[in-house]
Amino acid sequence: MGDFLKGISSFRGAVFPNHSAHYRKLAREGQQPHALMISCADSRVMPETITQSGPGDLFVCRNAGNIVPPFSTLNGGVSSAIEYAILALGVSDIVVCGHSDCGAMKGLCHPEMLAPMPNVAAWLRHSHAAYSIVCQAYPDDLSETDRVRAVAMENVVVQLDHLKTHPSVAAKLATNEITLHGWFFDIGTGEVQVYDGALATFTEVQEG
Repeated sequence: MGDFLKGISSFRGAVFPNHSAHYRKLAREGQQPHALMISCADSRVMPETITQSGPGDLFVCRNAGNIVPPFSTLNGGVSSAIEYAILALGVSDIVVCGHSDCGAMKGLCHPEMLAPMPNVAAWLRHSHAAYSIVCQAYPDDLSETDRVRAVAMENVVVQLDHLKTHPSVAAKLATNEITLHGWFFDIGTGEVQVYDGALATFTEVQEG
């Protein structure tokens, strides 16, 4: 915790003064983020760093497994964030970002790991389809690393489908006022791949 407190001091003394005008503008005028990013809570995945975004650029919702539960009448943090981002903030893009070496996806592949974590197990039911796809459509001899990676990628696609069940999303999609994006971040290489719905595959982001 001491390092975090030192970080606060460094921010206040060396970082904030160089951006104080921008922060004052945000405080005065409010936020107008360009996009909502739904990413994993993994400490190695930092949406603002990956996209090189600044304060006010991204509205971020993070949870274990970058999961979007299908819409229901029950309130939830993710559904509330989606609704607020669209109807209050007017974002025009939503990104679901998965990543390599995801602990949540490892839990899907090895459900015995979830025995002492019933809440995590219940949460991951929203990703079971991704695991089923890999079990049925991918080679049986995948390495552990490749299997977890495949499940994480399929999970991005599954969550994009879940997004479309939310009324606020469906309404904006119908009028072409919003675009959905699927990303996959490789922690070890720093590469980001984007999902191409027409080709049903992920492709690397091109420079520039």
